[in-house]
Amino acid sequence: MAPAYDDSLDNWIDKVKSQGSVPLLDPDNCSNGWASPPGDKFKVRGPDYLSSRKKIPGGDYLLKSLGFDWIRSGSKIGEVLSHEHGRVRKALLDAELAGSVTKPFVWAFNLQLPSNVNYSLISYFVSTEPIAEGSLMDRFLKGDDEFRNSRLKMIANVVKGPWIVRAAVGEQAVSILGRATTCRYITGKNFIELDVDVGISMVGRAVVRLAFGYIQTLTVDLAFLIEGQAESELPEEILGAVRFSELNPDSAGFFLELPSHEDETRNSQSSLSSRVWKSIGQGFSHLLHPSGQGHSSVPERVNGRVHEAEFSVREDGSPEEETRK
Repeated sequence: MAPAYDDSLDNWIDKVKSQGSVPLLDPDNCSNGWASPPGDKFKVRGPDYLSSRKKIPGGDYLLKSLGFDWIRSGSKIGEVLSHEHGRVRKALLDAELAGSVTKPFVWAFNLQLPSNVNYSLISYFVSTEPIAEGSLMDRFLKGDDEFRNSRLKMIANVVKGPWIVRAAVGEQAVSILGRATTCRYITGKNFIELDVDVGISMVGRAVVRLAFGYIQTLTVDLAFLIEGQAESELPEEILGAVRFSELNPDSAGFFLELPSHEDETRNSQSSLSSRVWKSIGQGFSHLLHPSGQGHSSVPERVNGRVHEAEFSVREDGSPEEETRK
């Protein structure tokens, strides 16, 4: 027997939807905002696709739309649902503490855009019902990265925009994200996050950079689904979809990255190394000037500048290492 539905969950969803740096608006008028487009806007594999190659309108989504983030940071943005100050992470904790009957399970699709500034488009969806054992969704959640990479699909459609962008993207452009990009899957007891590095391929990087130059004139629909590759997995069902329109880069919220454990360890080691070398330098100074004469602050200042430079280089290098993860 399915658990009784908790009406408070609808209020929780509405609250999360209303947050974010750009607003939730009507699909037909969502300039510098986002919306949930109708599922029938997308074409998915029909029940006899393997023999007929026919596609059908997408229909209802499996998940409820939960939110959208248009954000930027000093380094590539990832693991947002693990971030202790992330708004959706906080909302999940609130729902857990409220003890609602229905336990939400959140999906986050984080498209990391290649640009001089690290922008991310993050679409959030939520499941409010238990996932059926053995279903394609269940197998995806329990599967390994190889299985997920072979199945995670995105359909992109430029609803409005310059011809050059529409030609580059194509109509109803389908991509298996794990093959065309690099995907990282971060899972928790009540969420899965998919961090998609769109710029990993030359083609993807070129298309996104072209589109980004026109982003304030574009209206784009994105649908996420798990590809059906067997008759029992058809027709395909869309997990969720989002529309964003005429986004202003300046309206992107700033995402504050927290230092990872590795960064903290590295910084601690750097600080210790700096203190050790400073101590050694002072020791040599005392040996050279046993009477204390000539023991000026110059050697310390030189050491300080050198080690400050080394330390700052390590700090500047840390985001680059995170980017490669």
